[in-house]
Amino acid sequence: MSYAKEIDHLNHSLANLNGEINVSFEFFPAKNEKMETLLWDSIHRLAPLKPKFVSVTYGANSGERDRTHGIVKRIQQDTGLIAAPHLTGIDATPDQLRVIAQDYWDSGIRNIVALRGDEPPGYAKQPFYASDLVKLLKEVADFDISVAAYPEVHPEAKSAQADLLHLKEKVAAGANRAITQFFFDVDSYLRFRDRCVAVGIDVEIVPGILPVTNFKQLQKMATLTNVKVPSWMPKMYQGLEDDQTTRNLVAASIAIDMVKVLSNEGVKDFHFYTLNRSELTYAICHMLGVRAAV
Repeated sequence: MSYAKEIDHLNHSLANLNGEINVSFEFFPAKNEKMETLLWDSIHRLAPLKPKFVSVTYGANSGERDRTHGIVKRIQQDTGLIAAPHLTGIDATPDQLRVIAQDYWDSGIRNIVALRGDEPPGYAKQPFYASDLVKLLKEVADFDISVAAYPEVHPEAKSAQADLLHLKEKVAAGANRAITQFFFDVDSYLRFRDRCVAVGIDVEIVPGILPVTNFKQLQKMATLTNVKVPSWMPKMYQGLEDDQTTRNLVAASIAIDMVKVLSNEGVKDFHFYTLNRSELTYAICHMLGVRAAV
């Protein structure tokens, strides 16, 4: 391809993206005052991008749950954004979950991210899967429910096919969309999407995008979550251990390229794992044509 053709191709791909995508953002509850300030600064910075919703993660104890609930209610009250708390079925009884769900509904919360949750060591309770939680939530009220999907297979799944059938059960129980675990091999997402269609999963499979600013930390996370780190990726971060500015540029570049390729494959919705930091996510969205509302 000639230089002129390369420029033309780049211009064309950027023009195709201009405002054509939808975004959502994930945050987590702050554990101290400094992180609390960072969280709310990030929420207010990203709010003008008009995400479809913002989700707030949740730990496996009631104190974490209360923090999540407080943040979600405040987001809706202060920003007008649609806020979706994460909710897990692992550490509460079905009756407790019904009370929590009714409280959310009564507080004006209509969106929930429904997850099984991580079983702690020695967990001996009756299994309560994400599909069970989706069914329970739909019995309480007509929530808009997101569930998790794993393009590279959940670490605890018996097989890729078993994992796919679990997702199908969640959708059959009433899930409105699936949000994927973060990934970097775009082909793995596209193959997974095809497999979803083949087994009759008809909801949007929203790719989870993680801009990587700390590669060493990512390698640990990828091992735990069964995410493939492509061979080209370590080279991109080589020699940047003490250079945060360049790592941020690399992170933005990789995320933008992924979104461009996926958008060309018909994907229109993207979920960004912000890690409670707004600058990088804001810059990436701006480059992708998602503009702040005036």
